[in-house]
Amino acid sequence: MTDQAVDTDGVRLSQDPAEESRFLGRTRELKELRADIARAGLDTLSGRKAPRARVLLVAGRPGSGRTALAEELVAQVADDYPDGLLRARLSEPDGTRVPVASLARDLLTALGRTTRPGAPEDELAHELRTALAGRRALLLLDDAADAEQVDALLPDSPGSLVVAVAEGPLTGIADVRPCTLGGLDTKSAVELLQRRIGSVRVTVDPRAAESLAEECQGRPAALVLAGGWLAAHPKAAVADLAKQLRAGSEEPDPVARILRLVHASLPSAAARMLRLLSLAPAGLADPHTASALAGCSVGGARTALDDFVALGLLRRLASPLPEYEVPGCLHPLLAALASAEDRPAELQLARARMLERTVRLLQSCRAITETDSPGAREKLLGMPRALRFDTPRDAAEWLRLRRPALLASARLAVADGELDTLARRLMSQLVRAMVAHIGTQAAAPDLYGVHRLVLDVAERRDLPREQAAALLNLADLDARTGRTAEALVRYRAALDAGRAANDPYATGRAMESVGGAHLELGDYDRAADWFGRALVQRLARDERADAARLYGRIAAAHTYAGRYGEALRNWRAAIAGHRRAGDLAAHARALSELARVQEYAGRPEESLRTCQEAVEWARRAEDLRLQAALHLRLADTLDHLGDPVAAGLHRSTADRMLGGEPVEPGGPGRIAEPAGAARPAVTTEPVGPVEDVRPAGNGPVADSEAEHGANTCEIRSAPIRD
Repeated sequence: MTDQAVDTDGVRLSQDPAEESRFLGRTRELKELRADIARAGLDTLSGRKAPRARVLLVAGRPGSGRTALAEELVAQVADDYPDGLLRARLSEPDGTRVPVASLARDLLTALGRTTRPGAPEDELAHELRTALAGRRALLLLDDAADAEQVDALLPDSPGSLVVAVAEGPLTGIADVRPCTLGGLDTKSAVELLQRRIGSVRVTVDPRAAESLAEECQGRPAALVLAGGWLAAHPKAAVADLAKQLRAGSEEPDPVARILRLVHASLPSAAARMLRLLSLAPAGLADPHTASALAGCSVGGARTALDDFVALGLLRRLASPLPEYEVPGCLHPLLAALASAEDRPAELQLARARMLERTVRLLQSCRAITETDSPGAREKLLGMPRALRFDTPRDAAEWLRLRRPALLASARLAVADGELDTLARRLMSQLVRAMVAHIGTQAAAPDLYGVHRLVLDVAERRDLPREQAAALLNLADLDARTGRTAEALVRYRAALDAGRAANDPYATGRAMESVGGAHLELGDYDRAADWFGRALVQRLARDERADAARLYGRIAAAHTYAGRYGEALRNWRAAIAGHRRAGDLAAHARALSELARVQEYAGRPEESLRTCQEAVEWARRAEDLRLQAALHLRLADTLDHLGDPVAAGLHRSTADRMLGGEPVEPGGPGRIAEPAGAARPAVTTEPVGPVEDVRPAGNGPVADSEAEHGANTCEIRSAPIRD
């Protein structure tokens, strides 16, 4: 077979993917679209300034070449829009409407803008319009499901241009004239066939080529499939194919007719793989996906995928990975073939194999970052070579490139409803891999969506432990982005779920988080009360390090409220707890905060002595930044006591320790300011990271070996056990 990269939803062709594609036909349509850009709009004619970007609509059935025409137009006018080109696909291959929030988030990411995890659709759409205000940008919105999608993404800048692709008109968007596509003209259709199969067979029988183009109704997708079939059958005459298509004329759609013919000509194993590709998440396939679906080797799957590209059945993506896309015009047809040819149980088994393979790839992707762990290394080496990554960089690049397919896998697994165990394992491993390679903060928008899926499954299956874990992680993300009131509601719901699961770790974590939310909201009495409840539970379980940290949080709440006596007592209890636990750094930080409260309480001499003691403990902990911060604290206290010479010595010492690096006078570990002072934002640090969700215990997502840091209380997820 000739290896050809073909867009089966358009008319771009090249014999080599590395060569520039050539566009066929549509001269009149391109001329009309370009003229429409310069056309005076209704606002201009009425003397008003155009309020929004001009919208051009390319309308036509899937397979009519609408996307290729839009791409060609965009390529021709791109130089007129110096602020760049943005692309978005507004529908999944199966026709599912992509939420506007997801589209706006991806476009903002492409513009280099960060977004709030869990931000609502209206907020994200507003941020997108703000980001595009005053710009001359070009937006290509492909496969628009309805006018509402397009309208929500329209820039308010009249200097921008939006090229939308849809099946029909976008009623509701003002001043849009659709360019509706029919079939290619006969000359272009025959040339398309000729480029696929060579000139000899067309020259020998030009009437047959024209007849074949007529049977395909000039539809580029049908012509590409016909050309692929003829290229794979070099001895077949063009007239023979035209005759076969006429024989199946009871099927009105020419793309469906030629697809059935191509499908019937494939070996049974290849035909089955082709049908099963309709299960690929978001229509995106790679050799691992195809291998798992069909139950064959990865190498064999890649060969089959390349053969499908040559036949015009798939489109190879411009990616460092071998990635392929099922064209939108073929996806529903392949799904119908799968439904007719394969039993439901076989389709479900294929889907389960695909999800299981994805879980194992994510495990490998994360494990390669844990090279210091002998257990992780052993587990990684125990995996088949085809599932392993050579370097962490390779794993991170795979995760970045496969992100859309991985997120779609999670959504599809949850929507299926029959594969919840696999869905839970997949989401657990996806979160872990994203945190390992991207980081919690950078991956937060995606993590928010995944945790909501976890919550959906937990509620559907009545799994209170997992409900608590998902709610805690969602609340953490809410808290970190300023939605403290929303976080508080979720923390209280997590507490109820933890109690229903009889999980003391989850309930303790939720109690502390409720206290942190009240602290952020300025309700210091409730904050101290909830921290106290969590402390009682930690003491009952003899968790001394966590108990010491909670004493510090209670002290912080009292400090904010101006109750310095209570704050001092609790800081002393925290210091004693850290000393018994042998945590030198935490001991030094607690002494530092005790010195701060003593200063607020009007005891500068005591503060000076405590701060000097803290310096010694920080020296033992080898924490240079804390030592430097404490020397600056000593300098401030000595200034207040009237000893500027000694204060200058301490400042010089701090400068030497940091090599000129600036440090906040308050230093690390800063927790409280005196009542009435300008209060800094209370971070959600004690609530803990949201890498994964893992209440302690032995349940499906539980692991009793949850990690506890000196300043964090976290719930991590373990592999979900069947």
